Formats: sequence, C-alpha cells, structure tokens
Amino acid sequence: NAAASRAALRLPRPASPAPAVPPGAQLPVPGISPFVTPNRDFYRVDTALVVPRVDAGRWRLRVHGSGVREELTVTLPELMTRRIVERDVTLACVSNEVGGPYVGNARWLGVSLADLLREAGVRPPSEGGPADQLVARSVDGMTIGTPVEQVMDGRDALLAFGMNGEPLPFAHGFPVRMVVPGLYGYVSACKWITSIELTTFAAYDAYWVPRGWAARAPVKTESRIDTPRPLARIAPGTVAVAGVAWAQHRGIRRVEVRIDDGPWQDAELGAEDGDDTWRQWLHRWPATPGRHTLTVRATDGTGATQPEERTGTMPDGAQGWHSVVVEVDDA
Repeated sequence: NAAASRAALRLPRPASPAPAVPPGAQLPVPGISPFVTPNRDFYRVDTALVVPRVDAGRWRLRVHGSGVREELTVTLPELMTRRIVERDVTLACVSNEVGGPYVGNARWLGVSLADLLREAGVRPPSEGGPADQLVARSVDGMTIGTPVEQVMDGRDALLAFGMNGEPLPFAHGFPVRMVVPGLYGYVSACKWITSIELTTFAAYDAYWVPRGWAARAPVKTESRIDTPRPLARIAPGTVAVAGVAWAQHRGIRRVEVRIDDGPWQDAELGAEDGDDTWRQWLHRWPATPGRHTLTVRATDGTGATQPEERTGTMPDGAQGWHSVVVEVDDA
C-alpha cells in the first residue's frame, strides 16, 4: 500500500549534491522563520480535498505530446537510476498576500526535468521546438501549465522525490512532484504527477487560467517582517527587526527598513545560499516609546526594487511593501 511503499523507499545519494548551507544563512534572531522550513511546517495549497496516497510501486510517469520524438513511460525505480540532483529551492504560492505565510524553503532531491525532456527529444522554443507549454497532470486530475523555455533554460527544474532528507510527505506530492525555481507553484509545482504533455499555451488552458489567473507567473520580489509581530508591545531599546526576502532565480541583493516616515536604512543580510532560496535579514532598531510603523522592501539580483503600491494576488501574484505597527512602552 501507499504508506508501506513510502516507508520502504530508500533515497539515493545525489550525484550532484547541494552545497552546504553557508554559516550565517540562519541569523540568531528569535522569531525569524528558520532558513530551512521543516516538512511539517511547509505550507500546503492545492485543490485536493483528500490528500492522494499513491503507491510508489504502481506509480508511472508518461511524457508525450508535441515535439516528443520518443514517448516515455518511467517507473520510480527507473527514474531513480538517472543522475540524481539535490538543490535548495524556495517555493511560493501565488495566493500569498504581502506578508503572508505561503512561502517555504526546502532541500529537494530528484532528477533534472530538462534532462528527461531532452531524453524524449523535446527542444525548447528557442531551439525550434514546437511546444511552448508543458502540461503536468496530477493523479487527481489537476493540470498545471509551465513554460517549456523556463524548464529547459538551465535552472534546476526537478522531478523531486525527496524533501529535507526524507521521501516526499504525502501532503507534498509523494511519490514525485515538480519543483521549478522562480515560478509560482500554480504554474510549476505539480504534486502527485503522473503525466507530462507537451503542447502550446494557445492550444490549452491549464486548470487555473479559465479561473482568472495568468498563464505565466514568475515569482515577484517580496520581503516580509517576521519579528516583531503586528501590534506587538515591546520595551524601548535595541529591537531586532528581522525577516526574509525572496526573488527566486534572481536572488536578493539588498533589503532596507524604514521606521515611520524616516529614511530607508540597509538591513544586515544573512549569508546567501543561492539565487533560488530566500534570504534572511536583520535591522537593529533603537526603539523609542510610542506607536511606530516598520516597513521593509527588497532589491533583487537584477537591481529591481519592490514597488510600493500593494496589489492583490490575482492574476499573477501580490506585490508591495510589507509593514507592521508596534507599540513601544514608556521607559
């Protein structure tokens, strides 16, 4: 059965292991999100009313469609005989509001999705391939459309079967899911995947597109204040204002904090693990009595800074500065 197949699964050693998380990536600040999100705390957003429990022994993945020279059907043992890759990647949900919780960072183990596509003869549009969309289908019928060009442009797009050193939890897609750095989950992170069909955006709308969401959705640069919490009462003196910032596949170059309407001040950045992961930050604030508004903004690796104006999540992700109001007690 599914539980027994997961318990029996032994993850292979990666041929391409993830580098060690650098010292200083995790800042010693109480209340900040851990650099690596434990599996039990990793956000879950999907349409499954009941989490699918797939028997790994019965699992198959079919690769077919436009531009596929040789259709493939692979089992999990066959998938695991390929070159195994391990990478740290932060995932974010398009439904995450500014300052929201639907983002997490994990160490994923799997195989290169681009390599599997090339094995089937697939070429990206930049190389003359006829398909510009990959439609992934889940065991429960969900469809997720992903740009072929981005999957095959050299980023670490994975068919993952491991998460933080263990087989994928059922809630996160066991036995196999997609992970594509830099794209929101609804256009990349198919869980319980069973089929990959190569097609075009003009020919097919995946599940979320007719419901008002954009067909293409790169992750927007975002930052969040984790501590202090909104409406916190704190003592005067030096206060750690800290949180996380993310811009997957571009990286975070700078984080700034503003107190009330004062000047922007550079925050201290945690060590960088890579462009595909979030980055912790810290600002030491000499807090004075009264009510104060703390605001954060981030600049990504291309030099683009978050815009101030807040927008909602539809159609392709929220943006804007996150702020919290706190009360500093009298001395």
